[in-house]
Amino acid sequence: MTSSITVYGEALVDLVPAGAGPLAPLTPALGGGPFNVARTLGRLGADVAFQSRLSDDAYGTALRDSLAADGVDLSHCLMGKEPTTLSVASLDADGAATYTFYVDGTVDRLAEPVPVSGGYAVFGTLSLTLEPASLRYAEAARQSADAGAVVCLDPNIRPAFASEKHRLFLRGMLEAVTVLKLSDEEVEFLGDTSHVPVVVTTLGGAGIRVRAPFGTAEVQAPQVKVADTIGAGDTVLAALVYQFDARGLDRCALLDLGAEEWREILDFAARAAAVTVARTGADTPYLHELG
Repeated sequence: MTSSITVYGEALVDLVPAGAGPLAPLTPALGGGPFNVARTLGRLGADVAFQSRLSDDAYGTALRDSLAADGVDLSHCLMGKEPTTLSVASLDADGAATYTFYVDGTVDRLAEPVPVSGGYAVFGTLSLTLEPASLRYAEAARQSADAGAVVCLDPNIRPAFASEKHRLFLRGMLEAVTVLKLSDEEVEFLGDTSHVPVVVTTLGGAGIRVRAPFGTAEVQAPQVKVADTIGAGDTVLAALVYQFDARGLDRCALLDLGAEEWREILDFAARAAAVTVARTGADTPYLHELG
């Protein structure tokens, strides 16, 4: 039986500074945008599956165990001998993270995703930059959309991969996308997205905005003390998809949502992200923490 939500993409290990300064000790933390989205959906109680390719090394085993512990279906998640992708984070004074990626010969770039014929298919981040898996993910998105799935995309563009080639690749995916989630910093890079039915833009500490068939709506972000912003955008995407699924929305019903319904959905996503940023690393919330 197919899960209501399928998340596609990488799972990796973030090496996060345990203090200030360039030589601060690095603490391994489980991460990767799609991993964070899948785990968050599991924590929220959604029926979610994860499609990727995980290493049989210690990091890959920890990633698999963590997803399973949060109720994520891994029946279509392959294993391989190649090493786990590593991401070394550095934090600025406000807790905002930048990343250096170690991706040569890693396990996830050989993923073989299988399209779905319904529900929600969620794509994004580093997995869309590394061939040959990136080409396979794009094809899975197209086939899933053609078969009736609602395709959601969070490109999560990193400076190291912000090339013209990658921009054109992402734009090529947009024809299959119903919901596009961007940060305010990514809007200019991607260019015109007026043909995408729903675009959700995170505004940092200012909140979240949506442009959908009804028009536009915006909510404010709760005020919290920020530990770091790792996983904040992933939490927003997971919370959005959780709400769509919990409300039983197919593509037509999603596109029929009005301003008030969107504000409720965005408020839930903003509160979820506030929990994540108040904690170190991508420690995303459980449903009971969101009232």
